[in-house]
Amino acid sequence: MQTENQDPAFARAGAWLTVSLKAIADNYAHVARLGAGAECAAVVKADAYGLGAARVALALAGCGAKTFFVAHLDEGIALRASLPDTRIFVLHGFMPGCEGSMQAYGLVPVLNDLDQVRSWVQLCAEQGYAFPAALQFDTGMSRFGLSEADLQDRSVFEGLNLQLVMSHLACADTPDNPANMMQRSRFVDMAMAFPGVPRSLAASSGIFLGPEYHFELIRPGAALYGIAPAEGNRALKPVISLDARIVQIRTIQAGDRVGYGLGWMAPRSTRIATLGLGYADGFFRAQAGRGAVWHGQTRLPVIGRVSMDSISVDLTDAPDGLKAGDVLSVLGPEQDVDALARSAGTIGYEVLTSLGSRFHRVYEPNA
Repeated sequence: MQTENQDPAFARAGAWLTVSLKAIADNYAHVARLGAGAECAAVVKADAYGLGAARVALALAGCGAKTFFVAHLDEGIALRASLPDTRIFVLHGFMPGCEGSMQAYGLVPVLNDLDQVRSWVQLCAEQGYAFPAALQFDTGMSRFGLSEADLQDRSVFEGLNLQLVMSHLACADTPDNPANMMQRSRFVDMAMAFPGVPRSLAASSGIFLGPEYHFELIRPGAALYGIAPAEGNRALKPVISLDARIVQIRTIQAGDRVGYGLGWMAPRSTRIATLGLGYADGFFRAQAGRGAVWHGQTRLPVIGRVSMDSISVDLTDAPDGLKAGDVLSVLGPEQDVDALARSAGTIGYEVLTSLGSRFHRVYEPNA
């Protein structure tokens, strides 16, 4: 997305990432409508999937989000500085001995095992106050959460001020997978041990499975940033674009080779452009020979290996007049995050969260 910008840093930038806060807000509104009847939280872990948690969370709070999820305690501490009055759940709970930090910043731990439960109960007893907490159940993913056996001794949970019980679906991106219904059934059974406590099972893909998975709270993450199951893609808006300026153009001769390992050989006289982004910026080495950038609707293939800081592209099909400083599109109308991910043999989540910190960032307002 080419844009006019008077910021001197923009003029210096070899590439820039444009983040549409309005598109994020519109996606939040869309998934909130899908989950009507349930509270719609917002997942902003991993720096809001690489897009900047402080800016993104403020935009989401401005359009109605009152509950946020992060993964790590330090993420919660950082977010608290931007959102002093909202409810922030920390999905990993806390490391041993760090429950005091959780309480000091007013964060809500998601308790994943009995040791975390006991530590939180003890903290509350020592402080004389039942601080909020959540419980996560392992309903079949064998990753985080309490097992059914862990729930047998109910006395362990006495004194908890439970705000939520939750679990996570392993196969929600494949709607017909019987594991979804199996996990839902197990979740319902386990939640019965805590009657009246709000329940949450559906993250982004789970929301698209339908109302029976929504319960009292849904927690979209990737969907806010334009990534969803195929049936949801038409309704979700793209959130980012990534543009890069040409650093250098040169013409090489037939037989000349390009990049580390000299693995690509020019079949004829070929114009090539070098762009200043590479695997340190989330353009993966696997995209050598598979990835591309775009000039308008013209696809320009990546040739040679992807370097840490640069890629080379074949300008054979591009206009003759291109020069250093001209702009090519990496992410935009012709290639979204999912398309770029396919060229690397991965998923949009990994591309989005790997974009790094070196791009100049432009935030389009939530208006």
